[in-house]
Amino acid sequence: MSKIGLIIKREYLRRVSKKSFILLTLLTPFLFAALVFVPLWLSTIKGDEVRNVAIIDATGKYAPLFENTESFHFVDSNKSLEEYRKDGDKEIFAFLNITDDLLENPKAATLYSKKQVPAELSRLVNQILGQQIEDDKLASFNIPNLKEIIQESKIKFNIQTIKWGEDGQENASSATVTSIVGILFTVIIYMFILMYGGMVMQGVMEEKTNRIIEVMISSVRPFDLMMGKIIGIGFVGLTQIFLWGIITSILVGVGGLMFGGGGADVAALQANPSMGMMGADALNTSSGNEIMSIVNSINISEIGISFIIYFIGGYMLYASIFAAIGSAVDSQEDTQQFMAPVTIFMMFAFYAGIYSMENPDGPLAFWCSMIPFTSPIVMMVRIPFEIPLWEKLLSVALLYACAIGIVWLSAKIYRVGILMYGKKPSLKEMVKWIKYK
Repeated sequence: MSKIGLIIKREYLRRVSKKSFILLTLLTPFLFAALVFVPLWLSTIKGDEVRNVAIIDATGKYAPLFENTESFHFVDSNKSLEEYRKDGDKEIFAFLNITDDLLENPKAATLYSKKQVPAELSRLVNQILGQQIEDDKLASFNIPNLKEIIQESKIKFNIQTIKWGEDGQENASSATVTSIVGILFTVIIYMFILMYGGMVMQGVMEEKTNRIIEVMISSVRPFDLMMGKIIGIGFVGLTQIFLWGIITSILVGVGGLMFGGGGADVAALQANPSMGMMGADALNTSSGNEIMSIVNSINISEIGISFIIYFIGGYMLYASIFAAIGSAVDSQEDTQQFMAPVTIFMMFAFYAGIYSMENPDGPLAFWCSMIPFTSPIVMMVRIPFEIPLWEKLLSVALLYACAIGIVWLSAKIYRVGILMYGKKPSLKEMVKWIKYK
């Protein structure tokens, strides 16, 4: 086996055999599932405490509208707000003070409390009073049955979108679901490039600090050492992605059975913060079968292959930069100077990917798909929207050409910086290292 192969094997086996890697790989999908479903489950649990809310209504018009709920008990009070302040009644949690007709004076209602007013109570009061003000406004027009006419005129319309296949087959489609798939892969590739690129830098710094590198350099070329480390850690990342994919598929399958084979509860999924408003809207406008039809219309195999291609290219590009940074510095504090531009590029790519969801064929999406430093992240948003083949090929060609060039430049810095100690080099000095033969 070649020396670079031995280094790849060493890096791979050393990292995948760690207990931390095994635990992280097995538990992370369950942790993400817990982050989604535990808050959802906890939100359905109601407390036993019922809080009293005193309604001080000078008009006598609004107090009868409030009915008791599981959390709040409304009391129509004859006392004034000043009397409550003097008595200090601890049984009353909040005071709703209404001094005038709210249609004429919307600011005549105020909610007082010694503690922060809960969002649930504020929302309930706004809903009840808002509905009454709306009814009063409609009644002021003196048009018979105006409220019923307005209710009947409200029509919720959602255009049905159909995707034609090359064989003429029709499938339901949804820009919302497609965007969710794209942004999901974008977040994953952003997270993994940053995480495993940082792992390369940490590994280089540890070996340099421990002076192990001096022994290794005596028997292997610096370029082989750098590439072996980058490729070995890259295989670790692909292994973890593969295992997470299997575990996540199992969890999704079990979740589908628990929710009745795909007939998910729309109200529950609306409360799921990981889906966001986009996911909730998509579920509102589609049944379970329609959603499955939409998902089936997306070329998941193409997205998966593209993810691996862009992950490898993006990882090679950024990991080589991280390796060069790790070889040039002696401590974690010194990395900040060189990490700032790299972090800015990745942050820009991430936000460009998010904004590209609205217009995947726009100038921002197109040019960021061609720039190698941003294309691995932005292209994962665009690919589910079936962009032209020539754009994909050009983007991949530019990415790998740039990655090879960056690897070559980083190797020049790596071979000099890996043996330097006690001095933080400037950018000017690092440029000189590149010129060395």
